[in-house]
Amino acid sequence: TRFGGDQPVFINIIRDPVNRFLSNYFFRRFGDWRGEQNHMIRTPNMRQEERYLDINVCILENYPECSNPRLFYIIPYFCGQHPRCREPGEWALERAKLHVNENFLLVGILEELEDVLLLLERFLPHYFKGVLSIYKNPEHRKLGNLTGTVKKTVPSPEAIQILYQRMRYEYEFYYYVKEQFHLLKQKFGLKSHIRKPSPRPEFFIPSPLETEEPIDDEEENDEKWLEDIYKR
Repeated sequence: TRFGGDQPVFINIIRDPVNRFLSNYFFRRFGDWRGEQNHMIRTPNMRQEERYLDINVCILENYPECSNPRLFYIIPYFCGQHPRCREPGEWALERAKLHVNENFLLVGILEELEDVLLLLERFLPHYFKGVLSIYKNPEHRKLGNLTGTVKKTVPSPEAIQILYQRMRYEYEFYYYVKEQFHLLKQKFGLKSHIRKPSPRPEFFIPSPLETEEPIDDEEENDEKWLEDIYKR
């Protein structure tokens, strides 16, 4: 807008930080079911000892790939271009939250993708009408299954706990976005179309309590809320 352009409508989806890290770690090494060329193109110069580095060794022995600042990537994206956005801490976290609230129509959760698509169809029907039917199409499912990372293993409970500690700001942001997303679903009366997720292993850090209180009936109506978003 500083250059006379219209403010675009921003949307995004984020993923559980540890799950995202693990998928990236193994994809860079072994690709997905589409074939070897996918990861070989991305990491042509990766040495064999690096490619087959055990994930637990990487985490427990503080290899750069498994340590900060390499584990700090979701918040910097939403925080912006300020140098402090690259420093794990409260300042970058709060700035990222502010940008989500002020600049994004929707930031969804990948683990609840069908609900994200339903809301996008409601908010931006010109682009997303019928998107859930497309997503559930057998051909799309078949293609999507090929993008699963191969040879992915689960780190030890100790390594997972260390990852959680190193990514604590990422998780604060993730749970904040998740809570806002659930409030948005509640506001529009959306009943979840996903299966109830299995409980986290007990060695995982528990998520903060999420708001379960109903939205006040005196809140502004849905259409007014959307109009205000578009005016930002």
